[in-house]
Amino acid sequence: MDIQYSKRAIKAINGMDKPTKQRIRKAIEGLPKGDIKTLQGAENSYRLRVGDWRILFSYLETEAGKGILIEKVAPRGEVYKGV
Repeated sequence: MDIQYSKRAIKAINGMDKPTKQRIRKAIEGLPKGDIKTLQGAENSYRLRVGDWRILFSYLETEAGKGILIEKVAPRGEVYKGV
């Protein structure tokens, strides 16, 4: 499955310490497994919980098949603002 990252998600991940980056990367690579819920009021948007971090993503249909777009990575209190 193809995984794409938004600029905002890349910036957030690059600013993390190494153990947190590894936890986030492992959780993303393990999709669709994990603590996933659909977002209310947003069609085809989901969140993945990794400790106090939230990863907002959506499924894509690409030329190569199915893919995932990682839209936003942020702490629990900040991730839902501006969605």
